[in-house]
Amino acid sequence: MKLCVLPAVAVAALALVAGPACSRPKPAVGAAPATPAPAAKPAEERHPLTGVITAVDAARLMLVIRHDEIKGYMPAMTMEFLVTAGDAAVAKPGQRVRGEMVVSPGSDIRLEKIWPADPVAVDTVAAGARALREDTHNRGKEAYREIGETIPNFALYDQEGRVVQSARFRGKQLMINFIFSRCPIATMCPASTAKMMQVQQLAREAAVANLELVSITLDPAYDTPGVLKEYARVRGIDTANFSFLTGPENAIKDLLEQFGVIAEFRGDLITHTLTTLLIDEQGKIRHRADGSAWEPKEFGAKLRKQ
Repeated sequence: MKLCVLPAVAVAALALVAGPACSRPKPAVGAAPATPAPAAKPAEERHPLTGVITAVDAARLMLVIRHDEIKGYMPAMTMEFLVTAGDAAVAKPGQRVRGEMVVSPGSDIRLEKIWPADPVAVDTVAAGARALREDTHNRGKEAYREIGETIPNFALYDQEGRVVQSARFRGKQLMINFIFSRCPIATMCPASTAKMMQVQQLAREAAVANLELVSITLDPAYDTPGVLKEYARVRGIDTANFSFLTGPENAIKDLLEQFGVIAEFRGDLITHTLTTLLIDEQGKIRHRADGSAWEPKEFGAKLRKQ
């Protein structure tokens, strides 16, 4: 069973610079004093922020947000925030969001880890997570869903920041896999995404009109809707029927348990297995492939025309 590990770059860097200990030599008599070390740069500050988007400037990658008071730092006001291309593409005027304000001396103020904060959407996703947690708990050792069983109900956010509930896919054939945007192993998540795209193309060529594809992130702490939006854009993915989902970490973990995906979360390190599932129009698991060796034609041959 293949595992994917996000490397600990800092550890590798330390290994490269580590060397035998040595004492600092004393300057020779009459020598000029050693050049003082440059002063350390002030550390960036991070503060949680909530507010309403009032304007989007996609060309400048800038959002104008009327934010609430940031206790102990600044009162409520309207400000510009630098964001990523994915976050700018997802943002809409009038949308309430939450995120992390990053203040770096001498540079623009950034907003990262942006999530929808509309009360209705938040409540819907939270209620879905609670129901999923209860279902996983009640199933106990039988949480794993076998072929022929119905998939669990869930509510997550897609790459546009919209709430997506599992009921939306009833009446559709559905392919599900699990990936994360920072996966560095070409034969793991990148290969799995490429194969999903190939199935999407095969279905189009075969005139299969009721196929939906879903990739659920293994890394919800990093993979916000904006990150997944950019992930799809960079790869040229047609998201008309291909959604990338993220949401509460506990909901993701329950889905992993119910779909039989092994994943260990250790900060920025994620070790995981791969699973791809085909769900029928009634929400039942028809087929699954574990690992990355499956062929797109294998799934394409199992798709039914309407």
